[in-house]
This record gives sequence, C-alpha cells and structure tokens, in this order.
Amino acid sequence: MDEKNNDAIVNRVSSSDLITLDLEDFYHKGERVLYDIKNNLFQDLILKEKDFRDFIKNNDWSLYKDKNVAIICSVDAIIPTWAFMLLAVKIEPFANQVIFGDLSDLEQALFQQALSKIDIYKYKDAKVVIKGCGNYPVPAFAYVELTRLLRPVVSSIMYGEPCSTVPIYKKPKGNL
Repeated sequence: MDEKNNDAIVNRVSSSDLITLDLEDFYHKGERVLYDIKNNLFQDLILKEKDFRDFIKNNDWSLYKDKNVAIICSVDAIIPTWAFMLLAVKIEPFANQVIFGDLSDLEQALFQQALSKIDIYKYKDAKVVIKGCGNYPVPAFAYVELTRLLRPVVSSIMYGEPCSTVPIYKKPKGNL
C-alpha cells in the first residue's frame, strides 16, 4: 500500500483564512410595497389638493407597518413635491423604510442602509470572498458598494465561492 493513500483528505478551503461575506445576510426580509400616487389623481392627471389632504388625513397608514415602501407616480403628471413629502410623513412612522423611487431604488436604499452599519475595520488585512449566488435578489449595487467599502482595508477581495473565486482586488505589496 502506498503511503499517499493513507493520507487524510484535507479541505484546504475550510482551513484557509478566507472570510466569506454573503450579501444575503444583509437582505431585509420585510415586504416591499410600491405606493403609486397615480391612485390619488383626478383622471390620472391632476392632484386636487383638498381631496389629497382629506385622503392623507383619513387613510389608515398602519397598513404599512414594518413594510418597505417606494413612492412613485407612474403616469405623466405634474405632482408637487409636497405631495410626496406628505405621503412620507404619514407612512414613515409605520414603515421600516420609505423612499421616493421604484422598487429597484428601494432595494438599493435597503442595502445602503444595511451596508453602512458594517464595521469594515474588522476585515483589516483580511482575504475576503464576497459570495455570489443565493436565494434573494441582491442588486449589483450591493456588490459594488461592499467592494468600495472593503477595498481600503482588506488585503484581497474575491467573488464567488471559496472553492472557486474570481479575483477582484489585491492590495499592492508596497501598501502593507
């Protein structure tokens, strides 16, 4: 029997000093809701201030409890800025997040909020793998933002899985 055959198989990935960051860990699981102010317009064209203020006053805004809300106008109408502001004032006390924009903008804002809380210095001089595949729709914005945040402090950034990565960044040798 050959001595090599008696050697245990070593998982070099699990014993490496790579740190894997999974952006799905930063995915806010709350419901996403699109509030279209079009539904408050007269004939999809005009915002009547008195009617809108009555709606703002009498609507049950608790329906947005713990939801993530994007406010838009999907029709070509001139909406005064204060109308969006009034909606935000009423929705915000109940919602997790309120933004002006579409659902993509909302997703970006949710990731921006989550990533801004990372203590990047705990990754100082680390070799980081940003995990690529998952179950939640992680926008490209989140990958770019995490890369931007980590680059000044890590020794390297890779993308993918620890067993199969794409190199993204390696700190130049002179900057240790």
